[in-house]
Amino acid sequence: MRIAAIADLHCRVNSTLSSLFEGVEERADLLVLAGDLTDTGLPAEMSVLLGELKHFSLPILAVVGNHDHENDKAEELCDMLRDTGVLVLEGNAIEIEGVGFIGTKGFCGGFDDRLVQPFGERAIKDFIRIGIDEALRLENAAAKLDTQRKVAVLHYAPICQTLAGESPELFPFLGSSRLASALDRHGISAIFHGHAHHGSPEGKTPGGIPVYNVCRFVQQRCCSRAYMVIEV
Repeated sequence: MRIAAIADLHCRVNSTLSSLFEGVEERADLLVLAGDLTDTGLPAEMSVLLGELKHFSLPILAVVGNHDHENDKAEELCDMLRDTGVLVLEGNAIEIEGVGFIGTKGFCGGFDDRLVQPFGERAIKDFIRIGIDEALRLENAAAKLDTQRKVAVLHYAPICQTLAGESPELFPFLGSSRLASALDRHGISAIFHGHAHHGSPEGKTPGGIPVYNVCRFVQQRCCSRAYMVIEV
């Protein structure tokens, strides 16, 4: 299966996004949208994006990102996606033509020996608990898949390699290695994420899973298109 993936569309009410998807139906069998579909999480912004996507005949899978939560309407945005046939990943598993897909937004927390721990003030514990819960949702979904090929879709990064180019001070707010740990135990074939606009396009988890930062700004800077295509 050829998978096209893109993140960080940041659609606004006056956006024109058709050029970002140029040639995608010829190059891919499926399209993945890895979060920040809208700029400020408004239904009017989602309507514009859905107008751009409605002409596609290939399956589309999506997770939401932090920008999609900005106006506390993420559930409404997910309903809008589902109503137009987009498959939304929110800690669930979906199988398409023998390939299993799992996904969730993910969250912050840091990486490896700099992973923030749930210790001290209640606010810190609550903050880290969100990240732990997201990793658990992802692992539970992965455990349900019974396919040889498995793809994970996130918005936040599961490794710090694909953040190279961002300010190191921001790393704890761009992702968490808890996400990679959850996936390394389940034979995942590939991981897509976005969020890191100034990051790097590729890396690997400690367990060797290829990780792709498909933020459109990264892809446009490093590659010839706004989206990445891989085959699994």
